[in-house]
Amino acid sequence: MTEAPSSTEFDLIVVGLGPGGEHVAIKAGEAGLRVLGIEERLVGGECPYFGCVPSKMMIAAAHTLRDADRVNTMAGSATVTPDWTPVATRIRDEATDDWDDTVAVKRLEESGATFLRGRGVLAGDGRVVVDGTTYTARTGIVINTGTAPSAPPIDGLADTPYWTNRDAVRLTELPSSAVVIGGGAIGCELAQVMAQFGVQVTVVEMVDRLIALEEPEASAALERAFADGGIQVLTGVGVSSVAYADGQFTVDLGDQQLTAEKLLVAAGRRNNLQGLGLETIGLDPDAKVLETDERMRVADGVWAIGDIVGKGAFTHVSMYQGAVVLNDLLGREGPWADYRAVSHVTFTAPEVGAVGLTEEAARQAGVDVVVATGDLGARGWMTQEDGLIKLVADREREILVGGVVVAPAGGEIMSLLEVAVHAEVPISTLLHLHFAYPTYHRALETVLKDLGEQLGGR
Repeated sequence: MTEAPSSTEFDLIVVGLGPGGEHVAIKAGEAGLRVLGIEERLVGGECPYFGCVPSKMMIAAAHTLRDADRVNTMAGSATVTPDWTPVATRIRDEATDDWDDTVAVKRLEESGATFLRGRGVLAGDGRVVVDGTTYTARTGIVINTGTAPSAPPIDGLADTPYWTNRDAVRLTELPSSAVVIGGGAIGCELAQVMAQFGVQVTVVEMVDRLIALEEPEASAALERAFADGGIQVLTGVGVSSVAYADGQFTVDLGDQQLTAEKLLVAAGRRNNLQGLGLETIGLDPDAKVLETDERMRVADGVWAIGDIVGKGAFTHVSMYQGAVVLNDLLGREGPWADYRAVSHVTFTAPEVGAVGLTEEAARQAGVDVVVATGDLGARGWMTQEDGLIKLVADREREILVGGVVVAPAGGEIMSLLEVAVHAEVPISTLLHLHFAYPTYHRALETVLKDLGEQLGGR
């Protein structure tokens, strides 16, 4: 148990030490501020212990198996025997220190910050209460309380031993079969990992396609990949009830029933804002997200970062916002928050890397949209990999406002689009780049030429 600080007065209090909050606390401490960092669970948040890091270790292992399977169609013959033990060992020993944050706490304290384990509740006027003790911040408070897995209100679900992502990354062995409720990024990544290791997987998604926040073409490409990988995908269906008996789950979809050894619920996350004391700083205590200004301020002397501000539930967005807060705290002249080119990746096979606005979002924003799509070109044919590129442009300004790349290393290829969207690089300039042959990213050139022709050949 963490000892109570010797002082109750600080310059800055950070409530919640996910990636962005941890970054703010450390850098502020190194800058000489007296910092109190408060975390109820693990310092570092979801990403290093239950999200990005362990899941990408799982995905790397699954991709290795997939590559081995391709030997039989491209290079001869091979027999592969999946084994989950090396994956579980790496996650426990290398990624999470057996879900112990001692190293992270030490790193925080070495920066000069003070750490307190507990739940911080806002009390107004720069005050935060933890376990009955009130701590005061002279300069301000940063809120970074993050999210938790959310389970939909399905009849019977709460009475079963279902998994969330937090359970999935702790697995030491895999089941023979599993149903995944939720076809977003987390559900799709974990479903494909399990399937590659031999688990019979069914994904159930209420809306009409997987990764519904992405372009429809990307959803269709991923659904084809899932079908090729033996994953059953049921979209546009609701779950009536869930039951568990004799070591087996029964998922009732109304017109059919699914049975499986395990059930993974990946149907969204909820922001950790309830009971935080938002009303003491003039905010709605029932708010789902916190609205910030360009400096990440939500009230006088209070900043908010991370998932709770609704600008993208990604580690890199939280870190970016933390840097904005530090600029404000330390009296720097920006840059301030800009979300034109928020990028993200779903690490399936193929990867789905996207940036900026989808076609639908751009139209809703009033953009005069021009769209072009294409495949992976010569490199895709050479490697026998399917995929697509879709670019969304503003006709009036002749710049890209969004794009998606579905391909091996799609997230890396997407980085060129991120620069183009953020810097508002003219499409005519992009068309004069040298696209190395035969790379995957060369396929961007063909799609850009299509856009250029639609813009009148400019």
